[in-house]
Amino acid sequence: MAELIHLLFGYRYTPRGVSYLLHRLGWSPQVPAHPAVERDEQAVARWREEQWSRVRGRPNSWARG
Repeated sequence: MAELIHLLFGYRYTPRGVSYLLHRLGWSPQVPAHPAVERDEQAVARWREEQWSRVRGRPNSWARG
């Protein structure tokens, strides 16, 4: 979100700043009540093993450009 805000409006926000901004606008994280029927649990597990470890280990640099 921080990168999108920067690209569209030219402002830079930290992840926490984006959270505050969205909260002030009345937005909140939405979590589905039930998982999607189409969800492929094997694909999700594979993605977590292959991709998430790379993303999780990165420094928090979402608002930097």
